Amino acid sequence: MHLVAKSIEGTIMLADFRGLSKHFNGVLALDGFSLSIERGEIVGLFGPNGSGKTTFFNVVSGLLAADQGRAVIKGTPILRLKPFQIAQLGISRTFQNLRLIRQLTALENVMLCFSGQSGEELSNLFLRPRATRNHEEENRVRALELFERAGLREKANASVHSLSYGQQKLVSVLCCMAMDAELLLLDEPVAGIAPELKERMLSLIVTLPPEGTSVIIVEHNLDALAQVSGRLVFMNGGRNICDGLPTDVLQDPSVIEAYLE
Repeated sequence: MHLVAKSIEGTIMLADFRGLSKHFNGVLALDGFSLSIERGEIVGLFGPNGSGKTTFFNVVSGLLAADQGRAVIKGTPILRLKPFQIAQLGISRTFQNLRLIRQLTALENVMLCFSGQSGEELSNLFLRPRATRNHEEENRVRALELFERAGLREKANASVHSLSYGQQKLVSVLCCMAMDAELLLLDEPVAGIAPELKERMLSLIVTLPPEGTSVIIVEHNLDALAQVSGRLVFMNGGRNICDGLPTDVLQDPSVIEAYLE
């Protein structure tokens, strides 16, 4: 199935990462890595283990400090910002080790990700209880709409620990969507999940660009990347080796030599 989403018309630059470098005890994980992202596009990022993909995500999301380079989203430099400040600018991500609250329901996990909730202010619980309840109900409706989009409506009230691994991965993406992020960083979203859920995940991802959301997907499943990505970026040794249309990148000799053979 070919699912590639069309970028929105009149695209503009959303994020620009230039010359990012990161060392770990003398090992160069990022070596001048550069990548630009337009609003409303899906970029697939792939490469051998240890090529720097997750390090790039960690730097961009503020979990690691870059040694050198520049990272800008919507014109704002982010490398000196804390993770919550970067999230407020519109970057959200998933992790390979899912960071869901397993004691809560899937719905509650997603509802926690909405910003500006009235209940976050203790005074509202006493001074504006009706408005607070109404706002919570509005968020519940919004969250249920997200579950409908993911084909998980019947699992919304199930506890996270009772869900399959693939269903939990879908919930983690819904959490990112609930944050109204403009750039989603998805770390191996289809790895280790059943084929039916893989197709559901990919179908959900391609609904994002028409809404103005950009996505960078790190994934070893090249068939899945080619299905949804308008661009592929091959990364090796911490560098951007090849960047272009999926058909061109997958036929590049450097990709074939380093990754596909």
